[in-house]
Amino acid sequence: MKRRCWAAALLFAAMAPAGYGREITDMAGNKIQVPDKITRLFAPSPYGAYMMYAIAPDLMTGVMFAPKDADKKFLPKVLWDLPVLGQTGPGGGPSSNPEMIMKTKPDVLIMWQAEARPMNDRMLGPLGESGIPRIAVVATSLFEYPAAMRFLGQLTGREKRGELLAARSEKILADVTAAVKKVPADKKPKVYYAEGVDGLSTECNDSIHVQLFQILGDVDVHRCHTASHMGLEKISLEQVALYAPDVIVAQEKMFYDKVYQDPAWKEVKAVREHKVYLIPHAPLNWFDRPPSFMRFLGLEWLANKLYPKEFPIDIKQEAKSFYSTFLGSEPSDQDLQEIMPQ
Repeated sequence: MKRRCWAAALLFAAMAPAGYGREITDMAGNKIQVPDKITRLFAPSPYGAYMMYAIAPDLMTGVMFAPKDADKKFLPKVLWDLPVLGQTGPGGGPSSNPEMIMKTKPDVLIMWQAEARPMNDRMLGPLGESGIPRIAVVATSLFEYPAAMRFLGQLTGREKRGELLAARSEKILADVTAAVKKVPADKKPKVYYAEGVDGLSTECNDSIHVQLFQILGDVDVHRCHTASHMGLEKISLEQVALYAPDVIVAQEKMFYDKVYQDPAWKEVKAVREHKVYLIPHAPLNWFDRPPSFMRFLGLEWLANKLYPKEFPIDIKQEAKSFYSTFLGSEPSDQDLQEIMPQ
């Protein structure tokens, strides 16, 4: 809570000496010299890059991955033809092209961190010695995202934009949380998260990859301690059947497309009752891998699936509004039917 309180106001920056722009304090407590007005930036991790898609896509000097042609219509046009620069930083591995990142001359690098700590130059490779100011954004939980949105809005001179997105995100969290509280513990559904093309990789209930399940009542049937950040715990079909999940949330379309025809899976309760839901992916995953602000819409989508009486929204209308607010796009009914086939 303390982090969120001070992070929202940390960009009341003092002016630095002439030629150095202004001094800011980032979300890890570092004091950094940045230009008076930031006009170019790069975020070399999915967390930061996708956040900038929503806050200031026109300032980005490149993207980590080229957008799929089918997804472009949902993304700001300024992103379509940006150079593909790869990713770097903690958890991301080495950049595919650090020299190219530096050639695009970003004013700052947006570095996303799970906790407030010094950055490791060795993990950043050449970027760590580039001299480009590195701004730490610290957020792990979805409940910390609104503070990050406000911080980035202030950093880039998009205060109103950051506030708009933060307020929308906070309302979603509040509305969903209130709906879940109405449901007695013994009435909450048991949910299995099916990852991989065979549906037999999953996540422990304490994993960062199932934050939506945690917010929705800690409904993950796979009760264990996560062995690593990567997750993807292997499980047997026999164990899935023993869990008898009321609902299966599927990550891979290949698995979803075959699960109802697979004789082995027909013994699983959720399959018998036709409650297998494919996670929407366009233009970014609504649930995880990689995590992004689209999880707020995914939270509403899944809350409506699990608690239709307590959270009776028109998910298509909500999706249209969300895409318009966060991405400036207007998906049609046909688009949404393809994105959300159930």
